Amino acid sequence: MKHVLEVDGVMLAFDNEPVLRDVYLKSATGRITGVLGRNGTGKSSLFRVIFGELVASSQSVRLNGTAYGTSRRSPQDIMYLPQHNFAPRHLRIRRVFDDFEVELSDLFHHFPEFTPYRNARMSALSSGQRRIVEAFVVLTSKTKFCILDEPFSQLMPIHVEELKKVIRRERTNKGIILSDHMYRDIVDLSDELYLIQGGKVHLIKGEDDLERLGYLRS
Repeated sequence: MKHVLEVDGVMLAFDNEPVLRDVYLKSATGRITGVLGRNGTGKSSLFRVIFGELVASSQSVRLNGTAYGTSRRSPQDIMYLPQHNFAPRHLRIRRVFDDFEVELSDLFHHFPEFTPYRNARMSALSSGQRRIVEAFVVLTSKTKFCILDEPFSQLMPIHVEELKKVIRRERTNKGIILSDHMYRDIVDLSDELYLIQGGKVHLIKGEDDLERLGYLRS
């Protein structure tokens, strides 16, 4: 079944300084939606609004055309990978996978170097390894949509490419929204691409648009 997630009319300010102004974004099953923007433009704030972690002064979030209030948010509908680590360091890796109802063997298939860590705690992993584990469980969980904020942070290029394979695989059964400072990977992955600039969202058709809007230098 295809699902559609829409957010619009988002108005958000911090200390009376506008961050987001009348923002619109759409995601759907089978589609990867990329969001670009320089640091501080409100990408993470928008993701938190969609997830229900942050309430804007004005916002409309709809799931399949029905208003989706914060009280209705469910992990079966939306999962969110924040920029910061979220899995407690004392937990064993297998416990994290059990909690998300994700197969640990799937991680080993894509990242065989994790096999020796089967019974290890999260604290035994490097920062990049922790990022892979957390991104993997969010991405492969049984949910309609997942939001990935900087999923490639601290990852080696070979791991970025492998995670991109998982992202492409998972879009067959969910909608994916993601952002990362490695913009070429976002451009490469995305079916739809948006740029947040000056508090507003611009639909991007190609790199010419990114140059015209000043995100890339010509």
